[in-house]
Amino acid sequence: MHIVIMGCGRVGAALAQNLEQQGHTVAVIDQDPTAFRRLGSGFGGRRVSGVGFDQDTLRDAGIEDAGAFAAVSSGDNSNIIAARVAREMFGIENVAARIYDPKRAEVYQRLGIPTVATVRWTADQMMRRLLPSGAEPLWRDPSGGVQLAEVHTAESWIGHKISTLQEDTGVRVAFLTRLGEAMLPTSQTVLQEGDLVHVMMRTDDIEKVEAAFAEGPEGGVN
Repeated sequence: MHIVIMGCGRVGAALAQNLEQQGHTVAVIDQDPTAFRRLGSGFGGRRVSGVGFDQDTLRDAGIEDAGAFAAVSSGDNSNIIAARVAREMFGIENVAARIYDPKRAEVYQRLGIPTVATVRWTADQMMRRLLPSGAEPLWRDPSGGVQLAEVHTAESWIGHKISTLQEDTGVRVAFLTRLGEAMLPTSQTVLQEGDLVHVMMRTDDIEKVEAAFAEGPEGGVN
């Protein structure tokens, strides 16, 4: 996958290097050309000088061929504008934006832009949102037979009750992360856009659970 990153601070550079090591092609945008020094001499991706929400700059970075876009500059407004341009102008589905002011998170989530607050930000968390597939193990019992994992959930689950999700997939939802905060759902809790779903399941059932979450619900919205 080709991935475009706006911002070459310590976070952007670490994210770019990690993604490239995983075999993805990466382009990094920054207004300050000296910022690219953080990438190191071994980085093989593109270095594009310019404003990250300028459409020509994004095209120079290969946004038209990209599968994901990350906005991790030092400005909340710039990050959100760039994320919206990537999604609305270029149709990029996997978009994530860094945010310094957590009070704005709910507004940005309503715009359909997954955000990562600075207080809980890591390159691994950003990568999880750019490459949302499968299950990410968080804990295993000593025997290895049971595990807690964050499982990527298809968009078609949005609007369905947690009870329906559990019945259709055969797992128990341990908790949700909503707007950066963990919450214990009830059977009446409805899955919202941007929710991260953490489930308890048997390790042997991982592939079956991943497939059920990816396929979506069997019936209509409940």
